[in-house]
Amino acid sequence: MKNLEKEIVLHDDEYYYQIIRTNIKKERLKQNLTQQMLGDMTGLSREYITDIENEKRKKHFTIAVIGRIADALNIKIKDLFNEQ
Repeated sequence: MKNLEKEIVLHDDEYYYQIIRTNIKKERLKQNLTQQMLGDMTGLSREYITDIENEKRKKHFTIAVIGRIADALNIKIKDLFNEQ
């Protein structure tokens, strides 16, 4: 009889922040937007967008900020959570 139990993998917060920040940058570049343009579209500063996208800065952001960015990029918020 085979063991049908799935192995549970637990990730920390940084794991998920990294997925989101990577997807934001990828989508922004795909749409030929600068960080300043995305900042203007979301009401966030260019510096804040830079902090979000820069993995070394470990910027944490709220679900509301993620939603604003998804809306500005005209994508579904769930798309920012897709692992590549």
